[in-house]
Amino acid sequence: MKHISYLFLFLISFSGLAQEFAPKGYYLIDSLNLDDLTTDDKNLIAASLKTYHAAKDDTSKINALTEIIEPMIHQDWRKYQYYQYTLIKSAIASAPSYRELISLKRSLSNALNNIGYIYKDQGKIKDALDYFSRSLVIRKEIGDKIGIANSLNNIGYIYNKQGQEKEALDYYSRSLKMQEELDDKSGIATSLNNIGAIYSSQGKLKEALDYYSRSLKFYEEIDEKLGVANSLNNIGLIYKNQGQLKEALDYYSRSLKIDEEIGNKKGISTSLNSIGIIYYSNGNLNDALLFGEKSLTISNEIGSPSNITQASNLLSKVYENQGKGIKALEMYKLFIQMRDSINNQENQKATAQKQAKYAYEKQKTIDDAAHERQKAIDAAERDKLIAIEQEKKEKQQIVSGSISLGLILVVIFLFFVFKRLRIAKKQKDIIEQQKEVVEHAHDELEEKNQEIMDSIVYAKRIQSAILPPAKLVKEYLKESFILYKPKDIVAGDFYWMEQKDGKVFFAVADCTGHGVPGAMVSVVCNNALNRSVREYGLTIPGEILDKTRDIVVQEFEQSEEDVKDGMDIALCSIE
Repeated sequence: MKHISYLFLFLISFSGLAQEFAPKGYYLIDSLNLDDLTTDDKNLIAASLKTYHAAKDDTSKINALTEIIEPMIHQDWRKYQYYQYTLIKSAIASAPSYRELISLKRSLSNALNNIGYIYKDQGKIKDALDYFSRSLVIRKEIGDKIGIANSLNNIGYIYNKQGQEKEALDYYSRSLKMQEELDDKSGIATSLNNIGAIYSSQGKLKEALDYYSRSLKFYEEIDEKLGVANSLNNIGLIYKNQGQLKEALDYYSRSLKIDEEIGNKKGISTSLNSIGIIYYSNGNLNDALLFGEKSLTISNEIGSPSNITQASNLLSKVYENQGKGIKALEMYKLFIQMRDSINNQENQKATAQKQAKYAYEKQKTIDDAAHERQKAIDAAERDKLIAIEQEKKEKQQIVSGSISLGLILVVIFLFFVFKRLRIAKKQKDIIEQQKEVVEHAHDELEEKNQEIMDSIVYAKRIQSAILPPAKLVKEYLKESFILYKPKDIVAGDFYWMEQKDGKVFFAVADCTGHGVPGAMVSVVCNNALNRSVREYGLTIPGEILDKTRDIVVQEFEQSEEDVKDGMDIALCSIE
């Protein structure tokens, strides 16, 4: 029975930074369905089942399955899961003993869990959630507490990736409680890490850092290097978000070193990209480019859409700051493509569909039970009528009349049923028409929304064009950096720089309003600054600002509307 311990109890759990999803077409990975099995595969399954049924006892039967299928682990892990699933389902169908049945069900729950993991890794959320839920049902049935905690954690992961953080936190917390009761340190570390990820996404950095630190402590205690690397990376992210870039770089570098030791390419890609972001934030574009390109290469190699999204986003910014517009646009398109695939609407609906399915199956179970009870009652009534007929043959005429009356009632009943069905069909047709109207309106709304977003994104390019290039700023202000994080895609905040008569003028301004209104005001104000220096030749900051104000007021006074917009600005002049 030793073989079975590592063959059939192979459990998978997710870390807080587990893989996200992209469409199959991008990195050419598809699931292996049972129909995809070759003739040799099916012959192997048939041979193993023949050996299984010929075995004398439970131990021999389990070993028969193990010895035939075990080599598959080292050949194709995904195919092995489907082999295992098919074999176990067939074995259960052969009515095994109770002891053997429990062992097979435990193995079946693990196979379902692992197939769910495969679907999750391919971005097939509905399939992943279905298999995780089926695994959880079986684990509850056989009282497998470790497996239950694992399934709760996996389902929590799916909720989290769909943005349902409240539900995800509930599943993670239930999983953590069971793992603490079992003293499962690896499971505890995983759940702590996942809870920390939720707090991090909610902006609760103090709580997130606490959970990540506790998770790191458990991973280090059991020497689980993959978990250590993930926790180090997560803590680095917290420090980055807090503006402590030096500490963040230290944690990212430690995470990268461990990932390289264990050959974790996904972790390597994540750490490389994180380090590249730090260098970009520090204005070190060359190193940022180097790390970003390495990250993208590995991300494409392993087919990780989340890592591709992060790396392409970083590279688009680096290329933009280097003045390489074509490459920047190329990376930006890749970023948009991968981001849209991750936010696939089908994924967002998966949980609602699963809940609806659960409610339906629950109600169906209740209805089936009621139906069986009614069948039993009807059978008893029939027996009673037969007995009466046998005892009272002399009253056959009365009985025949009763039967005729019953038939008439049945006809009347069928008439009402038919009429009701016609009404139901008519109602269904009306609902279908209303559904088409709603779907059409939804499509139009999405199209309009996309047009608005495209216009705003193009407006951002126009607004970016009026800002001084980073290369120009570095030319005149060598020991400087630009921190520009607008609230919306376009914004009312802008920075400005001009050089004239040996002087360098630079300013930061906060215009009235946010988004598109603020951006429009920023264009007017930026133009006023340029005219004050270029057209009017002013070089004294106070005079430049006075003239800028006059120009802005003059521009707004031309409008028939009552415009009271303006800006707060700080302007400096350096010899």
